[in-house]
Amino acid sequence: MPPAFSEDERARIIERLLDTATHLFSTQGLRKTSLEELTTPAGIAKSSIYAFYDSKEDLYFEAMLRQYEGVRRRVIDEGLNRGTDTRDRLRRFLRATVAELDTNPLYRRLMSHPEEMAAVAAKLTPERMAAAEGGPMADLLRFLGTHLEGDPQVLLGVLRAILLTPLYAEHLGTDIYPAVMDRLIDAVTEGLTVC
Repeated sequence: MPPAFSEDERARIIERLLDTATHLFSTQGLRKTSLEELTTPAGIAKSSIYAFYDSKEDLYFEAMLRQYEGVRRRVIDEGLNRGTDTRDRLRRFLRATVAELDTNPLYRRLMSHPEEMAAVAAKLTPERMAAAEGGPMADLLRFLGTHLEGDPQVLLGVLRAILLTPLYAEHLGTDIYPAVMDRLIDAVTEGLTVC
């Protein structure tokens, strides 16, 4: 039977687990991160993790949710919702999302390893997954469905294709990468918004 933890201990352990998980999942991924690597910095036994999370995947999901509101604020509120017209709003969204991918290792990992999110989703209950349903992608899909012609899922696929480019910045050349992204974003947003 796992030990009982005081509220202060629980709060400290949860914070340490989330910090450790964010770092390890960002750098090593879900599969290569062991329970021992997650629990040792928190000062708990491997089996004690289940007093806090249902599984390693649940901890991954919680680490992702922990960043959710900040990501939404930066890419939706300060990006998509601030533009002067549809094209400008899409440009702002894409530039904010590229900046997020350039600076947020966990979201970069999720973009470059979609199988990890699939593994997390497969392990969580539908009720637990519902915590992510109203996220930035839902906001973007609503926007695409109301502001552009065409299937919103296809349009989302086009935008996701652009968002794969930061993963190859070094192959493009770090000196020209910003200019490449600017031209790519301009070209795609222009093409999507031509009536």
